[in-house]
Amino acid sequence: MLKVGVIGIGSIAQFHIEPYQTNAKVELAALCDLDGKRLKEKGEKYQVGQLYTDYHDLLQNREIDAVSICTWNNSHAEIAVAALEAGKHVLVEKPLSITVEEALTVQEAAERSGKTVQVGFVRRHGNNSKLLKDFIDQGELGEIYYAKASCLRRLGNPGGWFSDLSKSGGGPLIDLGVHMIDICWYMMDRPRPVSVSGNTYNKLGNRSHIKNLSFYQAADYDPSLNDVEDLTNALIRFENGSSLLVDVSFTLQALKDELSVQLFGDKGGAEIEPELALVTEKNNTILNVTPQIDNLTFDFYQAFQNEINHFVECCLEGTENIAPISDGVELMKMLNAVYESAKSGKEVYL
Repeated sequence: MLKVGVIGIGSIAQFHIEPYQTNAKVELAALCDLDGKRLKEKGEKYQVGQLYTDYHDLLQNREIDAVSICTWNNSHAEIAVAALEAGKHVLVEKPLSITVEEALTVQEAAERSGKTVQVGFVRRHGNNSKLLKDFIDQGELGEIYYAKASCLRRLGNPGGWFSDLSKSGGGPLIDLGVHMIDICWYMMDRPRPVSVSGNTYNKLGNRSHIKNLSFYQAADYDPSLNDVEDLTNALIRFENGSSLLVDVSFTLQALKDELSVQLFGDKGGAEIEPELALVTEKNNTILNVTPQIDNLTFDFYQAFQNEINHFVECCLEGTENIAPISDGVELMKMLNAVYESAKSGKEVYL
Protein backbone atom coordinates (compact mmCIF):
# COMPACT_ATOMS: atom_id res chain seq x y z
CA MET A 1 0.00 0.00 0.00
CA LEU A 2 1.12 3.52 -0.79
CA LYS A 3 0.09 6.04 1.87
CA VAL A 4 -0.53 9.39 0.21
CA GLY A 5 -1.11 12.97 1.32
CA VAL A 6 -2.56 15.71 -0.89
CA ILE A 7 -1.21 19.23 -0.34
CA GLY A 8 -3.56 21.95 -1.55
CA ILE A 9 -7.20 20.90 -1.90
CA GLY A 10 -8.63 23.52 -4.24
CA SER A 11 -10.47 22.67 -7.45
CA ILE A 12 -7.78 20.57 -9.17
CA ALA A 13 -7.20 18.43 -6.07
CA GLN A 14 -10.39 16.41 -6.53
CA PHE A 15 -8.82 14.92 -9.67
CA HIS A 16 -6.06 13.55 -7.46
CA ILE A 17 -8.09 12.66 -4.38
CA GLU A 18 -10.83 10.66 -6.09
CA PRO A 19 -8.49 8.58 -8.31
CA TYR A 20 -6.35 7.78 -5.25
CA GLN A 21 -9.45 6.56 -3.46
CA THR A 22 -10.39 4.25 -6.33
CA ASN A 23 -6.88 2.74 -6.52
CA ALA A 24 -6.75 -0.44 -4.43
CA LYS A 25 -3.03 0.01 -3.76
CA VAL A 26 -3.45 3.44 -2.13
CA GLU A 27 -4.49 4.70 1.27
CA LEU A 28 -5.35 8.41 1.14
CA ALA A 29 -4.00 9.21 4.58
CA ALA A 30 -3.81 13.01 4.85
CA LEU A 31 -4.95 16.33 3.41
CA CYS A 32 -3.36 19.76 3.79
CA ASP A 33 -4.68 23.24 3.01
CA LEU A 34 -4.26 26.77 4.31
CA ASP A 35 -8.04 27.20 4.46
CA GLY A 36 -9.12 25.47 7.67
CA LYS A 37 -12.81 25.55 6.82
CA ARG A 38 -12.29 23.97 3.42
CA LEU A 39 -9.92 21.44 4.98
CA LYS A 40 -12.54 20.33 7.47
CA GLU A 41 -15.22 20.06 4.77
CA LYS A 42 -13.03 18.01 2.43
CA GLY A 43 -11.83 15.83 5.29
CA GLU A 44 -15.42 14.93 6.08
CA LYS A 45 -16.38 14.49 2.43
CA TYR A 46 -13.51 12.11 1.67
CA GLN A 47 -13.35 10.58 5.16
CA VAL A 48 -9.73 11.52 5.74
CA GLY A 49 -8.81 11.98 9.38
CA GLN A 50 -5.30 13.45 9.27
CA LEU A 51 -5.71 17.13 8.40
CA TYR A 52 -2.95 19.74 8.29
CA THR A 53 -2.83 23.49 7.65
CA ASP A 54 0.99 23.48 7.41
CA TYR A 55 2.57 21.17 4.83
CA HIS A 56 5.74 20.91 6.94
CA ASP A 57 3.73 19.08 9.59
CA LEU A 58 2.35 16.64 7.02
CA LEU A 59 5.85 15.94 5.71
CA GLN A 60 7.04 15.08 9.21
CA ASN A 61 4.53 12.22 9.28
CA ARG A 62 6.76 9.19 8.61
CA GLU A 63 3.80 7.06 7.57
CA ILE A 64 3.23 9.17 4.45
CA ASP A 65 5.03 7.65 1.45
CA ALA A 66 4.05 10.12 -1.27
CA VAL A 67 2.36 13.47 -1.85
CA SER A 68 0.45 15.23 -4.58
CA ILE A 69 1.17 18.96 -4.76
CA CYS A 70 -1.90 20.88 -5.94
CA THR A 71 -1.09 24.37 -4.66
CA TRP A 72 -0.45 27.71 -6.35
CA ASN A 73 2.26 27.57 -9.01
CA ASN A 74 4.65 29.73 -7.00
CA SER A 75 4.85 27.11 -4.22
CA HIS A 76 5.27 23.96 -6.33
CA ALA A 77 9.07 23.89 -6.28
CA GLU A 78 9.44 24.81 -2.60
CA ILE A 79 7.04 22.09 -1.45
CA ALA A 80 8.48 19.51 -3.86
CA VAL A 81 12.00 20.05 -2.54
CA ALA A 82 10.80 19.82 1.08
CA ALA A 83 8.86 16.63 0.31
CA LEU A 84 11.85 14.99 -1.38
CA GLU A 85 14.11 15.96 1.52
CA ALA A 86 11.55 14.31 3.82
CA GLY A 87 11.83 11.10 1.78
CA LYS A 88 8.49 11.31 -0.04
CA HIS A 89 7.66 10.47 -3.64
CA VAL A 90 6.16 13.49 -5.41
CA LEU A 91 3.46 14.10 -7.99
CA VAL A 92 3.52 17.83 -8.69
CA GLU A 93 0.86 19.57 -10.74
CA LYS A 94 2.01 21.45 -13.81
CA PRO A 95 3.91 23.65 -14.15
CA LEU A 96 6.81 22.25 -12.15
CA SER A 97 7.72 25.77 -11.03
CA ILE A 98 7.61 29.34 -12.27
CA THR A 99 11.33 29.71 -13.04
CA VAL A 100 13.99 27.49 -14.55
CA GLU A 101 16.16 28.00 -11.46
CA GLU A 102 13.41 26.61 -9.23
CA ALA A 103 12.88 23.66 -11.57
CA LEU A 104 16.58 22.80 -11.34
CA THR A 105 16.47 22.83 -7.54
CA VAL A 106 13.67 20.23 -7.66
CA GLN A 107 15.67 18.13 -10.11
CA GLU A 108 18.72 18.28 -7.85
CA ALA A 109 16.62 17.30 -4.82
CA ALA A 110 15.13 14.39 -6.77
CA GLU A 111 18.58 13.13 -7.75
CA ARG A 112 19.77 13.31 -4.13
CA SER A 113 16.70 11.54 -2.77
CA GLY A 114 16.30 8.82 -5.38
CA LYS A 115 12.53 9.22 -5.06
CA THR A 116 10.00 9.35 -7.90
CA VAL A 117 9.01 12.80 -9.14
CA GLN A 118 6.20 12.87 -11.69
CA VAL A 119 5.07 16.12 -13.30
CA GLY A 120 1.34 16.54 -13.88
CA PHE A 121 1.34 16.47 -17.68
CA VAL A 122 -2.08 14.85 -17.65
CA ARG A 123 -2.66 14.93 -21.40
CA ARG A 124 0.09 12.36 -21.85
CA HIS A 125 -2.17 9.95 -19.95
CA GLY A 126 -5.32 10.35 -22.04
CA ASN A 127 -6.46 7.18 -23.78
CA ASN A 128 -6.47 9.04 -27.10
CA SER A 129 -2.89 10.25 -26.55
CA LYS A 130 -1.68 6.80 -25.51
CA LEU A 131 -3.13 5.24 -28.67
CA LEU A 132 -1.62 7.90 -30.92
CA LYS A 133 1.77 7.50 -29.21
CA ASP A 134 1.63 3.80 -30.06
CA PHE A 135 1.03 4.64 -33.74
CA ILE A 136 3.87 7.18 -33.70
CA ASP A 137 6.28 4.75 -32.01
CA GLN A 138 5.48 2.22 -34.77
CA GLY A 139 6.54 4.81 -37.36
CA GLU A 140 3.08 5.49 -38.81
CA LEU A 141 3.70 9.26 -39.05
CA GLY A 142 7.37 8.97 -39.94
CA GLU A 143 9.46 12.00 -39.01
CA ILE A 144 7.24 14.60 -37.28
CA TYR A 145 8.69 17.91 -38.40
CA TYR A 146 5.86 20.33 -37.55
CA ALA A 147 3.22 20.64 -34.86
CA LYS A 148 0.53 23.24 -34.29
CA ALA A 149 -1.61 23.72 -31.18
CA SER A 150 -4.25 26.21 -30.07
CA CYS A 151 -6.26 26.60 -26.89
CA LEU A 152 -8.20 29.80 -27.36
CA ARG A 153 -10.87 30.92 -24.91
CA ARG A 154 -12.89 33.94 -25.94
CA LEU A 155 -14.07 34.46 -22.36
CA GLY A 156 -12.35 32.35 -19.78
CA ASN A 157 -10.03 34.13 -17.35
CA PRO A 158 -10.57 32.11 -14.14
CA GLY A 159 -9.56 35.06 -11.98
CA GLY A 160 -8.31 34.51 -8.45
CA TRP A 161 -4.77 33.18 -8.20
CA PHE A 162 -4.78 32.32 -11.93
CA SER A 163 -4.73 36.05 -12.77
CA ASP A 164 -2.35 37.02 -9.96
CA LEU A 165 1.14 37.01 -11.49
CA SER A 166 2.85 36.64 -8.10
CA LYS A 167 1.05 33.31 -7.51
CA SER A 168 0.62 31.90 -11.03
CA GLY A 169 3.80 33.05 -12.75
CA GLY A 170 1.81 33.97 -15.85
CA GLY A 171 -1.51 33.70 -17.64
CA PRO A 172 -2.74 31.37 -20.39
CA LEU A 173 0.78 30.35 -21.42
CA ILE A 174 1.71 28.83 -18.07
CA ASP A 175 -1.82 27.53 -17.41
CA LEU A 176 -2.98 26.27 -20.83
CA GLY A 177 0.09 26.58 -23.03
CA VAL A 178 2.08 24.20 -20.85
CA HIS A 179 -0.39 21.44 -21.84
CA MET A 180 -0.38 22.36 -25.53
CA ILE A 181 3.40 22.58 -25.79
CA ASP A 182 3.95 19.46 -23.74
CA ILE A 183 1.64 17.11 -25.63
CA CYS A 184 3.14 18.16 -28.99
CA TRP A 185 6.72 17.95 -27.71
CA TYR A 186 6.02 14.54 -26.18
CA MET A 187 4.55 13.18 -29.42
CA MET A 188 7.52 14.63 -31.35
CA ASP A 189 9.81 12.46 -29.16
CA ARG A 190 10.97 15.40 -27.04
CA PRO A 191 13.58 17.05 -29.29
CA ARG A 192 15.89 19.60 -27.67
CA PRO A 193 14.56 23.17 -28.02
CA VAL A 194 17.10 25.61 -29.46
CA SER A 195 15.22 28.88 -29.98
CA VAL A 196 11.93 30.55 -29.12
CA SER A 197 10.14 33.58 -30.52
CA GLY A 198 7.05 34.67 -28.59
CA ASN A 199 4.53 37.44 -28.07
CA THR A 200 2.20 38.27 -25.18
CA TYR A 201 -0.74 40.68 -25.22
CA ASN A 202 -2.57 42.45 -22.41
CA LYS A 203 -5.44 44.10 -24.27
CA LEU A 204 -8.80 42.90 -22.89
CA GLY A 205 -8.26 42.27 -19.20
CA ASN A 206 -10.66 40.20 -17.14
CA ARG A 207 -13.79 41.19 -19.15
CA SER A 208 -15.99 40.60 -16.11
CA HIS A 209 -18.49 43.08 -17.60
CA ILE A 210 -19.57 40.57 -20.28
CA LYS A 211 -23.14 39.35 -19.69
CA ASN A 212 -24.99 36.13 -20.52
CA LEU A 213 -21.91 33.92 -20.90
CA SER A 214 -20.72 31.71 -18.06
CA PHE A 215 -17.18 30.46 -17.55
CA TYR A 216 -15.10 28.70 -14.93
CA GLN A 217 -14.16 30.95 -12.02
CA ALA A 218 -11.54 30.18 -9.37
CA ALA A 219 -12.67 29.77 -5.77
CA ASP A 220 -11.00 33.10 -4.93
CA TYR A 221 -12.35 34.88 -8.03
CA ASP A 222 -11.75 38.63 -7.90
CA PRO A 223 -12.31 40.55 -11.16
CA SER A 224 -10.37 43.56 -9.87
CA LEU A 225 -7.10 41.60 -9.85
CA ASN A 226 -5.58 40.78 -13.22
CA ASP A 227 -1.93 41.33 -14.10
CA VAL A 228 -1.35 38.38 -16.45
CA GLU A 229 -1.48 38.27 -20.24
CA ASP A 230 -4.67 37.69 -22.28
CA LEU A 231 -2.97 35.94 -25.19
CA THR A 232 0.37 34.34 -25.97
CA ASN A 233 1.71 32.95 -29.22
CA ALA A 234 5.08 31.35 -29.89
CA LEU A 235 7.23 29.55 -32.42
CA ILE A 236 9.62 27.00 -30.94
CA ARG A 237 12.45 25.53 -33.02
CA PHE A 238 14.17 22.26 -32.14
CA GLU A 239 17.65 20.88 -32.70
CA ASN A 240 16.45 18.27 -35.21
CA GLY A 241 14.92 20.99 -37.42
CA SER A 242 11.30 20.47 -36.35
CA SER A 243 9.13 23.32 -35.12
CA LEU A 244 6.05 23.97 -33.00
CA LEU A 245 3.57 26.84 -33.34
CA VAL A 246 1.27 27.50 -30.38
CA ASP A 247 -1.26 30.12 -29.32
CA VAL A 248 -3.33 30.26 -26.14
CA SER A 249 -5.69 32.80 -24.61
CA PHE A 250 -7.78 33.47 -21.53
CA THR A 251 -9.85 35.95 -23.51
CA LEU A 252 -9.99 36.98 -27.15
CA GLN A 253 -12.41 38.65 -29.56
CA ALA A 254 -13.08 35.30 -31.17
CA LEU A 255 -16.26 33.82 -32.61
CA LYS A 256 -15.94 30.74 -30.41
CA ASP A 257 -13.51 28.81 -28.24
CA GLU A 258 -10.96 26.73 -30.10
CA LEU A 259 -8.99 23.65 -29.08
CA SER A 260 -6.78 21.90 -31.61
CA VAL A 261 -3.58 19.86 -31.61
CA GLN A 262 -2.09 18.77 -34.94
CA LEU A 263 1.03 16.83 -35.86
CA PHE A 264 2.56 16.59 -39.34
CA GLY A 265 5.05 13.92 -40.41
CA ASP A 266 6.58 12.83 -43.69
CA LYS A 267 4.53 9.61 -43.73
CA GLY A 268 1.32 10.79 -42.09
CA GLY A 269 -0.40 13.31 -39.89
CA ALA A 270 -2.66 13.30 -36.85
CA GLU A 271 -4.99 15.36 -34.74
CA ILE A 272 -5.40 14.76 -31.01
CA GLU A 273 -7.86 17.59 -30.48
CA PRO A 274 -10.72 18.17 -30.99
CA GLU A 275 -10.79 14.40 -31.50
CA LEU A 276 -8.33 11.73 -32.51
CA ALA A 277 -7.84 11.24 -36.26
CA LEU A 278 -5.00 10.20 -38.53
CA VAL A 279 -4.01 11.04 -42.10
CA THR A 280 -2.05 8.65 -44.30
CA GLU A 281 -1.38 7.65 -47.90
CA LYS A 282 -2.31 4.31 -49.46
CA ASN A 283 -2.42 3.34 -53.12
CA ASN A 284 -1.57 6.91 -54.19
CA THR A 285 -4.54 8.20 -52.22
CA ILE A 286 -4.78 10.39 -49.13
CA LEU A 287 -6.86 8.74 -46.41
CA ASN A 288 -8.44 10.28 -43.33
CA VAL A 289 -8.51 7.52 -40.71
CA THR A 290 -10.81 7.41 -37.69
CA PRO A 291 -9.72 4.88 -35.06
CA GLN A 292 -12.51 2.65 -33.81
CA ILE A 293 -12.26 3.20 -30.06
CA ASP A 294 -14.81 4.02 -27.37
CA ASN A 295 -13.85 7.69 -27.06
CA LEU A 296 -11.94 9.73 -29.63
CA THR A 297 -11.84 12.83 -27.39
CA PHE A 298 -9.75 13.60 -24.34
CA ASP A 299 -11.52 12.23 -21.26
CA PHE A 300 -10.47 14.50 -18.39
CA TYR A 301 -11.48 12.12 -15.61
CA GLN A 302 -10.02 8.99 -17.19
CA ALA A 303 -6.73 10.77 -17.92
CA PHE A 304 -6.36 11.77 -14.27
CA GLN A 305 -7.14 8.23 -13.16
CA ASN A 306 -4.50 6.94 -15.58
CA GLU A 307 -2.03 9.55 -14.32
CA ILE A 308 -2.57 8.63 -10.67
CA ASN A 309 -2.38 4.90 -11.43
CA HIS A 310 0.90 5.44 -13.28
CA PHE A 311 2.36 7.43 -10.36
CA VAL A 312 1.42 4.66 -7.94
CA GLU A 313 3.05 2.03 -10.17
CA CYS A 314 6.22 4.13 -10.42
CA CYS A 315 6.39 4.47 -6.63
CA LEU A 316 5.59 0.86 -5.73
CA GLU A 317 6.97 -1.11 -8.66
CA GLY A 318 9.65 1.09 -10.20
CA THR A 319 7.76 1.47 -13.48
CA GLU A 320 9.47 3.86 -15.91
CA ASN A 321 8.03 7.34 -15.44
CA ILE A 322 6.57 8.82 -18.65
CA ALA A 323 6.50 12.36 -17.17
CA PRO A 324 9.84 12.66 -15.35
CA ILE A 325 11.37 15.66 -13.63
CA SER A 326 13.74 16.25 -16.57
CA ASP A 327 10.74 16.91 -18.84
CA GLY A 328 9.37 19.41 -16.32
CA VAL A 329 12.67 21.28 -16.45
CA GLU A 330 12.68 21.39 -20.26
CA LEU A 331 9.11 22.70 -20.34
CA MET A 332 10.06 25.47 -17.92
CA LYS A 333 12.94 26.44 -20.21
CA MET A 334 10.52 26.77 -23.12
CA LEU A 335 7.85 28.65 -21.15
CA ASN A 336 10.33 31.08 -19.63
CA ALA A 337 11.93 31.65 -23.04
CA VAL A 338 8.53 32.61 -24.51
CA TYR A 339 8.02 35.22 -21.81
CA GLU A 340 11.61 36.46 -22.20
CA SER A 341 11.21 36.76 -25.96
CA ALA A 342 7.93 38.64 -25.60
CA LYS A 343 9.51 41.06 -23.13
CA SER A 344 12.63 41.70 -25.20
CA GLY A 345 11.00 41.60 -28.64
CA LYS A 346 13.76 39.26 -29.78
CA GLU A 347 14.24 35.57 -30.44
CA VAL A 348 15.71 33.73 -27.46
CA TYR A 349 18.30 30.99 -27.90
CA LEU A 350 18.47 28.12 -25.45
